Amino acid sequence: METFGGKNVFVVGAGRSGLAAALLLLREGARVTLLDERPKEAVEQSLGAAIPPQVAFVNGRMDEKAAFGIDLVVLSPGVPASRLPLEALRRSGAPVWGELELGFRRFRGSVAAVSGTNGKSTVTTLLGEMASRAFPRVFVGGNLGTPLAEAAGKPFDWGVVEASSFQLESIDTFRPKVAVLLNITEDHSDRYQDFAAYAEAKMALFRNQGAADAAVINVDDPEISARAGRIPAEKIPFSLTRPLGEGVCLDGGEMVYRNGAREERYPRALLRIRGTQNVENAMAAIAAARRIGVPPEAVRDVLAAFPGLPHRVEFVRKARGVSWFNDSKGTNVGAVLKCLEGFPEPVVLIAGGKDKGIDFRPLREPLRRKARAVVLFGEARGRMERELSGTAPLATVDTLAEAVRRAAGLARQGDVVILSPACSSFDQFRNFEDRGEAFRRAVMELPG
Repeated sequence: METFGGKNVFVVGAGRSGLAAALLLLREGARVTLLDERPKEAVEQSLGAAIPPQVAFVNGRMDEKAAFGIDLVVLSPGVPASRLPLEALRRSGAPVWGELELGFRRFRGSVAAVSGTNGKSTVTTLLGEMASRAFPRVFVGGNLGTPLAEAAGKPFDWGVVEASSFQLESIDTFRPKVAVLLNITEDHSDRYQDFAAYAEAKMALFRNQGAADAAVINVDDPEISARAGRIPAEKIPFSLTRPLGEGVCLDGGEMVYRNGAREERYPRALLRIRGTQNVENAMAAIAAARRIGVPPEAVRDVLAAFPGLPHRVEFVRKARGVSWFNDSKGTNVGAVLKCLEGFPEPVVLIAGGKDKGIDFRPLREPLRRKARAVVLFGEARGRMERELSGTAPLATVDTLAEAVRRAAGLARQGDVVILSPACSSFDQFRNFEDRGEAFRRAVMELPG
């Protein structure tokens, strides 16, 4: 394994991933420079930790002059590669890795990776809990929670890693033994040149796999199906809509896993998590867990016990006959569509936030069929109102708290009110968790 003791390393982006990479390289004896466009005080406040004095901190971007005389650049996922002096780095020969790549090269165990526009945190958590029932040493993290670099050098049987498109942009040798791709729908239009570029970033999950590896794929997703022929690993499909001779499919009220002559059935009624998207998530976790050797009884136990993750179609309360759900993590149109599918009741949808440039028009038909009303708030509300006009009664307000009060006035007994924003949170909140907590507070303050 190549180490960087005594060598010059730049880590670009001082979020949690960047700090984990810097500390790992520091332990190897590298001379580490950490760059961020925020002042050091703001970075440390955001991290809730001090940057060690052995790490040189630079407030600013990496320039062409800095590209020469360094041995490695580690790029944090929140920083687009376009902010690096890429041509100068190519001339200097310094490799550019993401923190995921660095962590993978130092990880002492097998890796199962989960990606997709929506559902990846739920599946990562489910699969991690299933693996922990079968193996004594399991790491769960990546884009979800703990960076993979923090697991470096420790003995693990498996690492269950959530991998975002941002992380997959900067891999080199990253090769999961089991890779799960849940869906590819429009997102991050503010980062990618077009949808094809975003889809290619997701498909990088399979790039380094071979015939001995496994790819768990959603064959109902047209974007994945169109690209599945390029996957070099053994493909394990899952589907909500069609019977499968191999893989996982839905048969009435049961999720059926088939592998050769073996067939296992997992009742859908086991699931505590609501919605058709969570049936898909469960099927993906079943396929991956069985592939890595988790016994069926452990899979079944976790499916029955898993309560779901906060801010993902999370039940908040019932008041005056109206049920309130927090889906603050629904930050793109695909997530909102899946969320709406899971509710047969009339819906009052609360949506809006920071505009990422995605097309909201795919929501038109579902809202026409299902929505009692739609309440829009935040930066994107004007464009959303234009693109969704004529689907259902629309109301626009400035803030989320106002949206909750307006939704309460529009909902009728037996309705469901859902916060599923189709937008990121950064116009008014620190992150989707902050937005979800604000929604919870506003709902709990309602009378009844």
